[in-house]
Amino acid sequence: MHAYRTHTCGALTLDDVGTEVRISGWVHRKRDHGQLLFIDLRDHYGITQCVVEEGEAHFGAAEDIRPESVITVTGKVVARSEETVNPRLPTGHIEVRIGDFDVQSNAEMLPMQVAGEQEFGEETRLRYRFIDLRREQMQRNIKLRGNIIASIRRRMIDQGFTEYQTPILTSSSPEGARDFLVPSRMHPGKFYALPQAPQQFKQLIMVAGFDRYFQIAPCFRDEDARADRSPGEFYQLDMEMSFVTQEDVFNAIEPVLHGVFEEFSDLKVTPLPFPRIPYREAMLKYGTDKPDLRNPIEIADVTDAFMLDGVEFKAFRNAIGDGAVVRAIPGPGAASRPRSFFDKLNDWAREEGAPGLGYITFDDEGVGKGPIAKFVPENAQAAIREATGVGPGDAVFFVCMKPNQAAPFAGNVRTRLGDELDILEKGVFKFCWTVDFPLYELDDKTGEIEFSHNPFSMPQGGMEALETKDPLDILAYQYDIVCNGVELSSGAIRNHRPDIMIKAFGIAGYPPEVVEEQFGGMLRAFRFGAPPHGGIAPGIDRIVMLLAHEPNIREVILFPMNQQAEDLLMGAPGEVTERQLKELHIRVQLPPKLKEAEKSDAKTE
Repeated sequence: MHAYRTHTCGALTLDDVGTEVRISGWVHRKRDHGQLLFIDLRDHYGITQCVVEEGEAHFGAAEDIRPESVITVTGKVVARSEETVNPRLPTGHIEVRIGDFDVQSNAEMLPMQVAGEQEFGEETRLRYRFIDLRREQMQRNIKLRGNIIASIRRRMIDQGFTEYQTPILTSSSPEGARDFLVPSRMHPGKFYALPQAPQQFKQLIMVAGFDRYFQIAPCFRDEDARADRSPGEFYQLDMEMSFVTQEDVFNAIEPVLHGVFEEFSDLKVTPLPFPRIPYREAMLKYGTDKPDLRNPIEIADVTDAFMLDGVEFKAFRNAIGDGAVVRAIPGPGAASRPRSFFDKLNDWAREEGAPGLGYITFDDEGVGKGPIAKFVPENAQAAIREATGVGPGDAVFFVCMKPNQAAPFAGNVRTRLGDELDILEKGVFKFCWTVDFPLYELDDKTGEIEFSHNPFSMPQGGMEALETKDPLDILAYQYDIVCNGVELSSGAIRNHRPDIMIKAFGIAGYPPEVVEEQFGGMLRAFRFGAPPHGGIAPGIDRIVMLLAHEPNIREVILFPMNQQAEDLLMGAPGEVTERQLKELHIRVQLPPKLKEAEKSDAKTE
């Protein structure tokens, strides 16, 4: 018989009754029924109930063992009596009579429980992550993650992609977030950087003649945590293709995502092809470039309605004269809500920095009511109803701001109303593409032209567009894929022409010598023959988070950092020795406040 197990704790059934078996695992629960002691023994595969009677050889040892100790049990499989069958467990029809009992490892008093549904604070969970990961939900999430990655790999290979690995130690490059820097011992004063993404390398792979690349790629960014973003590192399905249009990229990645979401969920998935929504339409209708299409509300521009003859609502008319726009957000069925509902929304809007949230409700006869209705005559109300599609029993909320402020705030109102009115479609994963991003935008503070999204994207219209169009009218072959309001990825058809790249950067204020200095490797490669190419990189962590129905990304990562980018389990980041610093030819210079804090701590000690 094997030293530790003949079966796992999830394998035994009625077919094994009468068999001598050996199982090993963690003590999940103990239940003392007087003359009988029950131990639920758990491993990665399941739970088996073990039982020993008072007076038997191992009763005392079993009685003394603490939860989460690791033990090996040898004994016969017996059928449970009918009244003690547990149909919720695959092993619920049997139990193991303990004949031999070996302790492999004793557990100390636990800082957190594994069994049960008790919640624990984030600090405790992350400091003792190895215990937290034993819990059923975490085991399920992490196993799901592994299965999803395996499925993605199979689907990519089946489509003719080949997996390649790109470097982890590379050079620093301005890609939107802060780099993690690694000092070089062999080259004093110089630093490597951990890649924010394999962007330049995967494009060079295309230049090298490899046609379809993918990688489950680790990426490193020194940025703040959010519920859907882990600080420090994350993983993405990185892919790139040669001789492709935007539609070719969509046709390659859509079946992979659609298949994975269908495989690992019972929810309905948007049928192929996924909807394409131009960026400007998305910002107008949804107030965001990552719309949650489960929400049926669509925003409308009603600026003209408030400038019609007879409209006396001066707050809006005066603001429109100063360049503001009015966005209308329908509230389906909201007219029947009590006044407190509208007051709460107004209070919330003010907390968000808006002057308030004007609204009109329409009664069962379609007559407009509410604080501003008397200032908006029927002709204007009719224009608002037509623009928004509202009818009797509905309400309309208004946002009046400058265009760049109105869109995102109206989007927030749309989201808030969708939640408050409980009108989001249930049981679905709603995918869409956001396309046709503008290549440039104006900086709010300086008024200068800058890149709006991805500077390495091919402008629609190529060199001709750059030379003849107003920069703010130039669109790029850039696209985002979104699911239930969560951005899974950005992508683009790349700018593979050095002349177009230098011209595009020049419009954004980068002279040729700066482009050559910062992106010389890419430009040099492109000058030796580069194919048209494009790609995308959906986030693995966010995909798993959606499929696991978890609101926080840390629930689907084995060893995440906390909100302050600290690894409480391993103690990172941590100090290093003077010897290590000398080897790297660097000296630590602490900020003044931190120096004072250290001096204070030293005096206290």
